[in-house]
Amino acid sequence: MEPIRFLVFDIETAADGELISKLRYAGQNLEPQQAVACYRDELMAKYESDFIPYTFQIPVSVAVGKVGADFRLRDLVVLDEPHFRPHAITEKFWRGWERYQRPTLVSFNGRTFDIPLLELAAFRYGVSAPGWFRSNCPAYEQPRNRFNQSAHLDLQEVLTNFGSTRFTGGLNLAANLLGKPGKMEVQGHMVQDLYNEGRLQEINDYCRCDALDTYFVFLRTRVLLGELPLAEEQQIIADTKCWLEQQADTSPAYRAYLEHWGDWPDPWRDTPESSDSNPSPASTP
Repeated sequence: MEPIRFLVFDIETAADGELISKLRYAGQNLEPQQAVACYRDELMAKYESDFIPYTFQIPVSVAVGKVGADFRLRDLVVLDEPHFRPHAITEKFWRGWERYQRPTLVSFNGRTFDIPLLELAAFRYGVSAPGWFRSNCPAYEQPRNRFNQSAHLDLQEVLTNFGSTRFTGGLNLAANLLGKPGKMEVQGHMVQDLYNEGRLQEINDYCRCDALDTYFVFLRTRVLLGELPLAEEQQIIADTKCWLEQQADTSPAYRAYLEHWGDWPDPWRDTPESSDSNPSPASTP
């Protein structure tokens, strides 16, 4: 089988209510969900956002797209299905990266959230990941080095020149620029409540869709960097849609994604050709 060159991934997380109760509300005997609610209220009042810092969160879903060197999607899985245990998700993520010979991890804003959370989860659950830390190597060769894009390619870093600008709109905006669904019925701020209600499958379906959005944004960045012709990108997208259609009968996530599917509005398609106009990139060999 052809080697996997990239692992395009997304994670969903939930707050650890017991930890929050113990550390932030010591002596108040708050139940875990009460502690989470109190913390969210505090954050909302102070920052107008109730998103709890990653240090108080655990992974409850990780979706991973396996991509070859030709940028084609080979498979997309959610880890530890159907149990979705945080410790097992963490172990499978780091062991899977090693199993596939340490391919490039691809995320959107994973530098400041996904990867630090998964590193902390490994610390918490006693999962060893020496290949990721490689502390005996020069700093510039270590996978955790911010500018080592062969180890971790954060697409937001690509689009903001390593954080030089603020990418307002996030993955949702980037996906919509390409005609892809972005956020649908479930959105990030709803995950905590879904987790409290035990609706783990819905969380994982949502995570699958975010991983697909990340994959399509990844493809367009390869066009941007000159690694993939636009016409070839469009063919890969069409082939991926066919793959999703084949999987849709057994996957509510893929059915929903296809229902909201949109094609990229190609501005070159209807551009009149003339001697002084540029040829359509999509038709350039």
